[in-house]
This record gives sequence, C-alpha cells and structure tokens, in this order.
Amino acid sequence: MKNILFAASEGTPFIKTGGLADVIGSLPQALNNQKDTEVRVILPLYENIDHSFKEKMTKITSFEVPVGWRLQEAGLYKSDYDGVTYYFIENDFYFGRQGIYGYFDDGERFVYYSRAVIEAMPYLDFDIDILHAHDWQAGLTVAFSNIMQPKPGMKTVFTIHNIQYQGWMTPQAFNDLMNIGAEHYPGLEWHDMINSMKAAIFHADKITTVSPSYAEEIKQPYYGEGLDPLLNERSPDLMGVINGINTDDYNPSTDPHIAAQYTTSRVKKKENKVFLQRELCLEENPDIPMYVAISRLVEQKGFHLLERVLEEFLQENVQVVVLGTGDYAFEQSFSYFSTRYPEKMATILKFSEPLARQLYAASDFFIMPSKFEPCGLSQLIALQYKSIPIVRETGGLKDTVEPYNEITGEGNGFSFANYNAHELLYTMRYSLLIYSRPELFKPLIANVNRSKFSWKDSAKLYSGLYDELV
Repeated sequence: MKNILFAASEGTPFIKTGGLADVIGSLPQALNNQKDTEVRVILPLYENIDHSFKEKMTKITSFEVPVGWRLQEAGLYKSDYDGVTYYFIENDFYFGRQGIYGYFDDGERFVYYSRAVIEAMPYLDFDIDILHAHDWQAGLTVAFSNIMQPKPGMKTVFTIHNIQYQGWMTPQAFNDLMNIGAEHYPGLEWHDMINSMKAAIFHADKITTVSPSYAEEIKQPYYGEGLDPLLNERSPDLMGVINGINTDDYNPSTDPHIAAQYTTSRVKKKENKVFLQRELCLEENPDIPMYVAISRLVEQKGFHLLERVLEEFLQENVQVVVLGTGDYAFEQSFSYFSTRYPEKMATILKFSEPLARQLYAASDFFIMPSKFEPCGLSQLIALQYKSIPIVRETGGLKDTVEPYNEITGEGNGFSFANYNAHELLYTMRYSLLIYSRPELFKPLIANVNRSKFSWKDSAKLYSGLYDELV
C-alpha cells in the first residue's frame, strides 16, 4: 500500500481560482480507485471556504510553527469528502482574509504553510510514503522535507502546473523566515533571490508537469521562465502526465445547467444553441456555426491573435461568443465588436459556471489559441460537450487535440503551429469549410464523440511513478 500526501494551495470543492484546484479535487479520487494507493490532501483553511464545509471539519490538534524568530500557532482540522480525507491548516493571521493570492506577504504566508505541513505530519493518522507538492505555494514543503527528514525514507514529488509563477522572495527571507542552516541557502537561491519553485525542483526526487509536450517545452529558454538550465539538469527525473477532467461532473447527459441534456446528439446541441442565441439576442438559427471562447482575457491565452482577425472572421456567416474577464484592452475590444455586430457576436465580461456550461453545450467550435498552455482543461471540457477545439500546437493542447485530416478521417479538432493571427484565421475558415460539408464533418464528429480524458489513465501513470519511488 502506498500512502501519498498531496500538498497544495487550493482544491475543489473547498476553494478554487483555477485549474490547480480541479486537479487537486479530482486526481486523488482517481488514485484512490487504484487498489494499492491512498491519497490524502492538506490545504490552508481560508476564510473563503464555505461555512457548510467548515462545520463538518473536526479539529485534531494545535501546534506551533517556527517562522523566523516567531512561533505561529496552527490549528489542524480534518474532513472527508467523496472518499478522500482532507486536512486543513488554520491560522487567521495568514489565511483569515478575503481571496487566497495577491497579498504583499504571499511569500511568508506560503513559507508558513509549507513548514506547517511538515510540523503537522506527526499528528496525522497517516504513515506517509510520498509527499506530493503542487506549484510554488507548496514547493517549500519538498525542500523542508528533504532538509528536516520528518519521516526517514519519505520520498517527494513536485508537480509544475505553471512555471510562470515561481514564488520569488528577497534573499533576506532566508534568515527571516526559513529556520534552516545557512548551508541550505544554495538549494533555495536562484539569481540572488529565494525561489520557491527552484527549491522544489532542486530537492524533489521526481518532478512532473501537466503534459508531455510541456515537459519538453520548459527545458527551452522560451518556455522555461529562467529555470530551463535546472530542468535540463534534472531531465532524467522529469516527466509529463496529461491532466484529466471529472467526467461525472462535466457530463452533458446529466448537467443541470444546460437547456437540453444529451450524450452525442447534434440535434440536442442545436437546441442548446437556439436557447443561447435567444438569451444573448443573437440571430436565432440552429445552422449558423457558433464559435466560443471561455477564458481569462490575457495575452497568454492568445487573445491578441483573435482580436487581430475578428473583424475579418465576422464577415462570414458565423457567431462568436466570448466569456471572461481580464485585460481592459481586450474587454473593450471584444465589447466593441459585439456592439458593431450585435446579431453575430456577444461578449460577457464576467465568469459564470452555469453560463460556461451552456456555452460548451451550445457551441460548435471552441477557440483556444494560447501562446503557451501547460495542459489546459477547457479543450478537454469542450470535447466532453462535443464542441470541436481550435488550438495552437503548444503544451497540453498539442497532446490532446489531433488536427483533423480530411483524407484519412483522423483527428478530433483543428490546430495551427505558429503564434500568428492569420494562421488562426486560416484555421477557423478551414473549420467553417469542413462544417459546411457533411461528408467531412461527420467523421470529425465521430472522432470527437470518442475522445475521452478522464483521470483514469493519468492515475495509472502517477501510480507507476509512485511505485518507482517506493
């Protein structure tokens, strides 16, 4: 039996800002379905966690956590959800505030959390074989584990979800916060700063990231965000495992948020489309192809490309819907096009999970032209709702979307290689051509219907990695 403790800064259903939370909410369940593995999770106890969850938690104990010259108290709580045991670290000074990131002392907050995870281990009713930490906020748990050896022989795994965010701190943070010997400074330092992600990569027994292509990309300077030299050194211990999605949750045959539930029926998808057209005051016509983007409106997601060619594309008989918030310039630009083409385009500057589900269900095509994308979950959800992804060939998008080949009939979407606006425009126009020709569109839809990205296969790969370690 392998006992794994996941350390992370967020996880559904308790607290979420992005895809990391979806992974922490779903992967442990899939791993626990492996007969010889038990995964438990330890999270900060944030103010924002709903009271309905907090009232079901049981307090285990309190203990002290050294943070520089201070001793900070930690409460340790426990709760079970969907067959997974969760632990929570309570400290109102660090976590009793609105939101979970974006504070001036985020570095100190997650140094505290990482050290608290180590200090909590003697109080857990769990004999840990492997500590598996996720992203920079939990990265120092790996370093502290390696240095302090809370359990002799315990192995460590570190997963990079997005290498762009690394947890930089001034060098003074080492003496002010860490409580470890000066001989360990080189393992935490990178370019004269403390770097939490570097510390994890340096100390971990194994390093994973969220797709095979991203594992190769981050060894290159363009994608590596300055850590590529270290990742090349650790290359034998680095592997990419594609994320999955919770196919019970993202299931158009049972989703209560959509107008017409379905499994593969294009007729039902068109019912969802007409419902959405009516809601958004677009022209009501089930045969007009609908293109949707659901995302943060930022450069990383490729919205410079879409913005550049949108006017040209809207000359076609299409509809485009954008849902999300982000950079002011993108918000204004897409809002302008919606005003200029009110029957063809809608821009909704917010995020709404029910509306996102309805958009997946209504759309024919899903636009995701990212500059870089470690894994991406949106294209997987789109495929689950039988919406055809249009992506740039990077990271997890390259690994999950196979470009359609009209000669062989293979492929489950459309893709383009270069970060170039007119390559995106050409690809969208090509998708429109395929849509207009039933003899070509039908085999593409059959491939989409067969695309499955549950956590089952990913869990097998992680289980194999854990077997190597123990």
